[in-house]
Amino acid sequence: MPRLDVSSIPDFIDMISSSGAGLYGCRASCDLSGIGRYDLIARVQDVITVGEFYAMAAGGQIIFT
Repeated sequence: MPRLDVSSIPDFIDMISSSGAGLYGCRASCDLSGIGRYDLIARVQDVITVGEFYAMAAGGQIIFT
């Protein structure tokens, strides 16, 4: 990654978390993969559905979906 001048994944996660953004897992992806909330990194706040995500983001700007 340094050769491409791109942050590492841990640095990217730190940057997102430090900015105040929430980190959530996708319920469908977790169900398909057979993993749960506690299989993910500690900074993931919860595993939610797309409907829950849109409800939480109502009135805000959605950048990544």
